[in-house]
Amino acid sequence: MDRSNGMNYAPSGKPKPVVKPGEFVFGAMSLDHGHIYGMCNGLVEAGAVLKWVYDPDPAKVEAFCKAYPQVSVASSAMEILQDKEVQLVAAAAIPSLRCELGLQVMSHGKDYFTDKTPFTSLEQVEAARIKAAETGRKYMVYYSERLHVESAIHAGHLIQDGAIGRVIQVMGTGPHRLDAGNRPDWFFKRAQYGGILCDIGSHQIEQFLFFAGCKNAEVVSSKVANYGHPEYPELEDFGDATLIGDNGATNYFRVDWFTPNGLGTWGDGRTIILGTEGYIELRKYIDIARSSQGDHLYLVNGTGEHHLELSGKVGYPFFGELILDCLERTEKAMTQEHALKAGELCVIAQQQAVRIP
Repeated sequence: MDRSNGMNYAPSGKPKPVVKPGEFVFGAMSLDHGHIYGMCNGLVEAGAVLKWVYDPDPAKVEAFCKAYPQVSVASSAMEILQDKEVQLVAAAAIPSLRCELGLQVMSHGKDYFTDKTPFTSLEQVEAARIKAAETGRKYMVYYSERLHVESAIHAGHLIQDGAIGRVIQVMGTGPHRLDAGNRPDWFFKRAQYGGILCDIGSHQIEQFLFFAGCKNAEVVSSKVANYGHPEYPELEDFGDATLIGDNGATNYFRVDWFTPNGLGTWGDGRTIILGTEGYIELRKYIDIARSSQGDHLYLVNGTGEHHLELSGKVGYPFFGELILDCLERTEKAMTQEHALKAGELCVIAQQQAVRIP
């Protein structure tokens, strides 16, 4: 069983190249979060060539090169940005620095693929919107709890096919294991990580917009707290929020850092999607006390009760679609507005949150 804290969660699937070798080249930099490995795995499996890596920390670069021995080490970020062969930069910077880096990448004529959360302020959201419009470059976001989870991908297909009718509510839980001793200093500084709703809440809001087919939503209420970690006064270990989508669908989600040590993975992430003609439950990473394998999908509708075990059966189409979007300037993987709107709503939920003493 995987008892990791989730920071280095890096799914790998079956390679499914959408381009020939050398047709799509990218670089990686700012290796502050382990999600960079999942981002790079997805792109490489879809046929992209990982040419460069850069980070000022030699230890991070050394670990990255062990995972990707084919990569070359750049002497600076600028060496990657000025390489005309590089079409996209993937990065997992400290959250408060992600937008600034993205603006720089886009100004150099390259598409940007950042870890979530993409923003920690509304000013950053506006700056990214303006830069995307000015340059025509993409500001894409790794919302991994949907994009790199096979049960979530299949749920999207089922919804599109009308398996549960019109989606009217999405409920999500995103518990994570803290493992504080292995976390970097920035993880405990609110100005840098953005707050719990801004950080891991970003997965939940993005899923709601996608599954419910919303282009926008209103944050009705939100709360944050530090219930169990007074030694880290700026950490928020609990947060929840309620939203109403522009099409009338509703959302409630809860995120926390209270995964018990007895759980066989870093978090029992679940999503329940209610439709007018049925419902879907996703048990993404484990089916507790039943199966240590993830990607269980439960579907109940007019045809009966269904349990689908989807691990290794669906794949991760987002990454191939992203590569083709960058080459063809389309928006099949994710629209620019969707990527930015999810990040914007996270910041709004965080800013409006009631802080529980």
